[in-house]
Amino acid sequence: MIGAGSFGTALAVLLSRGGLRSTLQARTPEQASALEAQRENSVYLPGVELPAQLRIEPMAAGVARADYVFLAVPSKEIANVLRTLRSGLGRRTAVVSVAKGLVPPSGQAPTEVLATALEGRSVACIGGPAHAQEMVSSGAGLVVASRSESLARELAQVFTRAGVVCEVSDDPVGVELAGAAKNAAALATGATEAQGPNAAGAAAGHIFAEVWRYAERLGARPESMIGLAGTGDLVATALARESRNRRAGELLAQGVPAAEIPGRIGQAVEALESVPLLARTLESAGVPSPVTSALGRLISGELPLADWVALVRATVPPPARWRRPQPGFWRRLWRSLSDR
Repeated sequence: MIGAGSFGTALAVLLSRGGLRSTLQARTPEQASALEAQRENSVYLPGVELPAQLRIEPMAAGVARADYVFLAVPSKEIANVLRTLRSGLGRRTAVVSVAKGLVPPSGQAPTEVLATALEGRSVACIGGPAHAQEMVSSGAGLVVASRSESLARELAQVFTRAGVVCEVSDDPVGVELAGAAKNAAALATGATEAQGPNAAGAAAGHIFAEVWRYAERLGARPESMIGLAGTGDLVATALARESRNRRAGELLAQGVPAAEIPGRIGQAVEALESVPLLARTLESAGVPSPVTSALGRLISGELPLADWVALVRATVPPPARWRRPQPGFWRRLWRSLSDR
């Protein structure tokens, strides 16, 4: 498990409890030493004892012996981590992204970047509602997605053994875009909550619809957006008072500049960087995305909160695509009824 933030630490704890020989790799030797000495991640996952069998080491130790490598790092760090990993991976090692955002500067989904950089190697991603603190105490509902059915099922068995309900999907890009939409929608919900639930709900709904129109072009399936990875994760994030994305939206609404918010919260807030990238990606693809784009401008300080809320309330989605009966439909229906 590369990355000793809250979610990476929680996953490492669960996998270790499930009987797997697991290693948690911290960014620096100093962080690894502190975790080893305390046997607790007091910064990101306080109150949770690290299992005695969980190995702690710095990222520089390498991953040559691993069967699975989980990248629990922000999406903007994936390219940097890949540069250090590529030569050290074993031939059969599978790489699993835990990030919920797009990879700069291209705006690709993490598994697309991994598949290109690690040609011929199996890759997967994880999504779903999984608040770290609750996950280690009460469980969670995860989604494992991969183009490789065998890898997806192997990982699902691993998490099931660790006590986590796990859905299997062959739509990794859809699951990752659902996670990106969730982060943006959760931040938007926090930013508009004080204006009333109608505005907050409209903001989240518009963003999900805008991202879905892009995901559909990439071949994603609707169940990835409406299932655990999308709406399930959104509800969990929107309800959690300690959600970083939701709290970041609340601070934006209070006039706190985006650059100061991670310091206020005490952790990185991926949505503050991923939303502007998401907005640029949708725009480059020619997908109408007025609400996502406006949220990016709210984050940058270019758009006042009142104007953001007014835009959310006034935005009308694209017209419905009516499904017209195919030529000869009524004749075929009449014949089918007549034959009964």
